[in-house]
Amino acid sequence: MRHFFNFSQTIINLFWRCFFLLTLYFAVTSPNIILGDNATFGTSTTMLTTGLVIGIVAVLVMNYAYPTIHAWLYRVLVTEQLRTGTILLVIVLVGQIFFITFVHPNSGFDSGMLLHTATDPSSVHDPDSTAYFSLNVNNLPIMLFMHWLSTTFHQTTWEFFDFVTLIFVDLSAIFNLISVRLVKRQALGIAMYIQAAWLAVFPSIIMPYTDAWALPLVSGYFLCYFAMRHQTLHPLVRAAAANGFGLCVAITYFTKPSAIIPVIAIVMIESLVALVQHKDLRPENLFLAFAFILFAGESAFYTYRYVNTQVDHQTYIQVDKTRAIPAIHFMAMGVYGQGGYSWQQAQAMTFIPRKQDKAAYSIKLLKQRLKQLGPVGYLKFLVMKQRNNTADGTFGWLKEGHFFLENQKPNNRGITNKLKNFIYLYGRHIADFRFAAQLWWISLLVIIAIGFGPQDNLIQILRLSLIGGFMFLLLFEGGRSRYLIQYLPCLLLLATLSFERAVANVRELYAGYHRRVVAAIAADNLEQEK
Repeated sequence: MRHFFNFSQTIINLFWRCFFLLTLYFAVTSPNIILGDNATFGTSTTMLTTGLVIGIVAVLVMNYAYPTIHAWLYRVLVTEQLRTGTILLVIVLVGQIFFITFVHPNSGFDSGMLLHTATDPSSVHDPDSTAYFSLNVNNLPIMLFMHWLSTTFHQTTWEFFDFVTLIFVDLSAIFNLISVRLVKRQALGIAMYIQAAWLAVFPSIIMPYTDAWALPLVSGYFLCYFAMRHQTLHPLVRAAAANGFGLCVAITYFTKPSAIIPVIAIVMIESLVALVQHKDLRPENLFLAFAFILFAGESAFYTYRYVNTQVDHQTYIQVDKTRAIPAIHFMAMGVYGQGGYSWQQAQAMTFIPRKQDKAAYSIKLLKQRLKQLGPVGYLKFLVMKQRNNTADGTFGWLKEGHFFLENQKPNNRGITNKLKNFIYLYGRHIADFRFAAQLWWISLLVIIAIGFGPQDNLIQILRLSLIGGFMFLLLFEGGRSRYLIQYLPCLLLLATLSFERAVANVRELYAGYHRRVVAAIAADNLEQEK
C-alpha cells in the first residue's frame, strides 16, 4: 500500500508541475502586464500604473538600503501583521461598499437573464425566458433563489443584488481566514494580506452570478472539512461541521456543479491516507470518522432532496426539461475556436428539439473536431486552451457578450464615471485595472511556485483540486479565466499555506548565492596573492 501511495503522490506532483508551470508562464507573458501602449487591447496604462510601479520599486530599494525603513516595515508588516491585516481588510471593505454604491450597472449574458426573470414576474411568460431555462435547467435553482431574495426583501435593483454578491464574496474570505486559523494559525496574518489583495482587484462583486455566489460554498465546505479533521475541537463541533460539509456540497451542486471537484480531491487523498494508516487508527478515531461520513452523507442527501423537490415543483416559470442541453454539448464547444462559448453551437441547441438529438449532434461535432486536430494537434490545442483558461488575472472581465447593457465609454464627470473608467471596456483606466489585477495574479502564482518542498496532505488536496479544475476546463467549455473564480478558495489557501516555505526557499537560495560569491572572491584573492 505504501508503494501505491507514493506512486499516486508522484503522479499528482507530475500533473501539478505540468499544469502549474504552464499557468505561471502564461500569466507572466499575458498582455495585461504590458506597461504603456498595448497593441493587443488598443489601450495604454496611465501615470497611475507608472506611479504604482515606481512606488513598489522605491519601497523595495528603501527596505534594502535603509535599516530604519527596514525595521519600520518589518514591525508594521511582520510583527504587527494581524493588526495591519485587519486594517487592510476594513479599508478594502469600505472601498467595496463605496464602489457598489456608485457603480451598479445592468449586466447582459446569463447574469442579466437570471436577474431579469427573477425580479420581473411578467418575464416568465416571455418565450426567450422559458426557452433559456428549458435549455439551461442548471441555472433554474439560482434564479429561483434570486426570486426568493427579491420577494423577501422587496428589492429588484441591481444595486441590491450587487450587495448580496459582496456579502457572499466577503463571506468566502472570512471562511478562508477561519480555515487558515484552524490548520496553520501562524499564517493568519499572511492570509489577511492575501485575501485583502484579492478583494481589492476583484470587481466581480458587481456581477451577481454563480461564479461569485459559489465562492462561500466552496470556502464553506473546506472550512467544515478542516474542522472535521481538527482533533482538538469538541466532537460535537466536528459533528456539526460534518453536517455543514454535506449541506455546502449539496447546495454547491445546484449552484455550480463543477465547483464540487475539490470534494472529489478530498475523498481521494483521504482514501489514500487511510490505505497506509489504517493499521495505526485507534478504534475511537475510526468510529468518529465513520460517524462524520454518515453525518455528511445524510446532510447532503436531505439537502439535495429538499432543493430538488422545490425546483421540480416550482410554479414560477414553466420549463420543458426535455429540451435541456446535454453535458456533451459543452465538451463539443470546448474543442472549437478558443475552447469557449460558441454561438453557432448554442443556436443549434435552441433549434434541435429533443435532448437525445442534441447529444447526437454534439457527439458528431466532437468527433469531427478531434479527427481534424489529430493527437498532436489536440495536444497543442490543449496547451493553447490552458493559456486561455488561466492567463488572465482579471478572470475574464468584459469578455462575455453584452457584458454591460449601457455605454462602455464613460466620461470623467462625477464619482460614478471616474470609477467606471477603471472597469468599462473603453474606460480611460481599464489598462491600469488590468495591470494591477495581473500583478496580483502573478504574485499569487509565484508564491505557490516557489513554495516547493516537503508538503502535507492538505497541500496535496489543494493541488489535486486545482488539477481537477484545470482538467475539467480543458475537457469542457472554457476559453477564459472567468471559470477559475470557483476555484479561487483553493488558490488562496494554497498560496497562504505555501508562503512560509516560499520565504524559506528564497532565503536559502539567497544564502547559497551569497556563499558562492564570497567563495569566488576568496578564490580570486588567493589567486592574486600567488
